[in-house]
Amino acid sequence: MSKIAKILVVDDELPVCKSVASALSESAYAVDTVLSGEEALRKCKETGYDVVITDLMMPGISGMDLLKAVRDIHPDARVIMITGYPSIQSAVQAIKMGAFDYIPKPFTPDELRSLVARACVRKEVREEKKDLDIPQGLYCIPDNAWIKIENDGTVRAGAHHNLINTMEAIRAVELPAVNEIRYQGEACALITDSRKHVHRMWTPITGRVVAVNNKLQDDFSKLRNDPYGDGWLVVLAPTNLDSEKKNLAILKKT
Repeated sequence: MSKIAKILVVDDELPVCKSVASALSESAYAVDTVLSGEEALRKCKETGYDVVITDLMMPGISGMDLLKAVRDIHPDARVIMITGYPSIQSAVQAIKMGAFDYIPKPFTPDELRSLVARACVRKEVREEKKDLDIPQGLYCIPDNAWIKIENDGTVRAGAHHNLINTMEAIRAVELPAVNEIRYQGEACALITDSRKHVHRMWTPITGRVVAVNNKLQDDFSKLRNDPYGDGWLVVLAPTNLDSEKKNLAILKKT
């Protein structure tokens, strides 16, 4: 019998805590809820949670403060940030600091369950050893998306191997249209797996879409087997590269 994941939900709004707990109860997780960062810290010291889902913006101890504290107490815990649109870039920065991922409001129960399912297998995936060719000089939203700055000033982007490896077999990929504008931290691609979970690859850099990799529709295995080569997803003409690059990390083989 597989281990039941222990999850802590942290939000200063009781209805949010209840709705998140209700969505996850269908998946047989063990879920606790608290209404403040201070209470969350106390619970984390008492219990080793597998996943902590916290609002980014809270009075007192904020989601960002809680992230730092949880990583000190339980380094293996996966922290998911709940965020509103105005704080998307803060959520990107939170991933750089060690958050597993974030989920923007409003979100559906299915979107939440898909993300939590990925978080629960992340530790095992990161421990797998795979001979993967990762070029030097790439930047990333850790465990989610990467960019390569091309000689012509455009940015090639794709899905981080740890994002792909936490999914089941890929069944569909939805890409943006050419000439659409995508903003850093918003969804850039939607990837559906065989469990019908839909996973979001975030836009790593704001820009206009100048090309998409339509060849992936014929062979989704490229995303898993060659994510930094033939498995690329989009090419962007960036609008704020120098500033937004500060929110990204150097891509390393982890």
